[in-house]
Amino acid sequence: MNISIQNIKPESLVLKYGTPLYLYDAAVIDRQIERMRNAFKGLPHRINYAAKALTNIAVLRHMKSRGLGLDVVSVNELRLGLECGFEPDEILFTSNSITMQEVKEAVELGVNVNIDSLSLLERFGEAYRGAKPCSIRLKLDPLIESHTKSAEWHKFSKFGIHHSKIGRVAEISRKYDLKIVGLHVHNSSAFLDVPVYLATADAMFEIAKKFNGLKFIDFGGGITIPFQPDEKAIDVDNLGEKLTQKTNSFYREYGERPEIWFEPGRFLVSECGWLLTRVTVIKENEKALFAGTDTGFNHLLRPALYGSWHEIVNLSNPTGKKRRYHITGNMCETDFLARNRELSEIREGDLLAVKNAGAYGSCMASNYNSRVRPAEVMIRGGKAYLIKKKETYEDLLRNQVEVDW
Repeated sequence: MNISIQNIKPESLVLKYGTPLYLYDAAVIDRQIERMRNAFKGLPHRINYAAKALTNIAVLRHMKSRGLGLDVVSVNELRLGLECGFEPDEILFTSNSITMQEVKEAVELGVNVNIDSLSLLERFGEAYRGAKPCSIRLKLDPLIESHTKSAEWHKFSKFGIHHSKIGRVAEISRKYDLKIVGLHVHNSSAFLDVPVYLATADAMFEIAKKFNGLKFIDFGGGITIPFQPDEKAIDVDNLGEKLTQKTNSFYREYGERPEIWFEPGRFLVSECGWLLTRVTVIKENEKALFAGTDTGFNHLLRPALYGSWHEIVNLSNPTGKKRRYHITGNMCETDFLARNRELSEIREGDLLAVKNAGAYGSCMASNYNSRVRPAEVMIRGGKAYLIKKKETYEDLLRNQVEVDW
């Protein structure tokens, strides 16, 4: 069994760039973009890539080349977007526990600004009154009570202005003659399905009727991808069909046709990414078989942070006899990439691919244990491109200051 990406074998890239190595397939990104475009083709819509998922400038430029907008959550992400060719009006800057100074920087750079709290809305009103538009980020209650995880998440979510405060939003808007041009809702892909998404649409459209002249209604992210082989994900085509029906009904009542915006991050880039790692040691005791690797949660934090499941493939022995392993990293911590996972027999020196590592892999990586971050390679149009160099020891020292005590 030969495993390749666009006819390029991962082993050949490892020989050139070493391990660990982040590897991205641009064709998968393009496939996901087209899935969304086809699903929502019946709506005036815009797709803003959520840059936080994978912020490499080559990836941002690829998104720009495909006609996407950009969703950013910091001024530096915003600047990277401009650096990569996005026009200011193609960028939405969403606030979250930020200072008014950051908002002012975003306004000066000319992008769309999304307000996340009443206090920030008040300060925005004092600073700009009706001279600059803004949008409002909302927090909705759990919309289908049977989703217990969703209910728990909403209980502790810090994101957005609670929908019960919409009257206060209107008061501040009138006080400062604010121009509110958009409404936005934060969705979590961890427990969304089509009924929850449509319930979100119903709630958002009811709130939208309280505002005149909206240019867009933003449903955020929330469209997930399957991680495990038997895991169900949102049927995007079914969602598109039903959301289109609801939106057209809203348009008839509202009298205008604000654009419907989406902010996919994980949906676009998770499946494009593999983290390649070399097995450094096999350890066996009475109850467990461990395969230690040259990576860890310093390069893929999600399994440790969220308990997330990532498919792992033994590229060196893909058809070997199945055995169960704990796949561990080289951190000086309890550091599992997978527990009790059935894989083709692993030997020291084998090359493993940890899949679904495109989203929140490299962008959440760290130098814990003073280990450097890996190189990043993108395969685009059948060619492999180095898009980020592997760090060096000198990079660890770069911003440290020697003090003469």
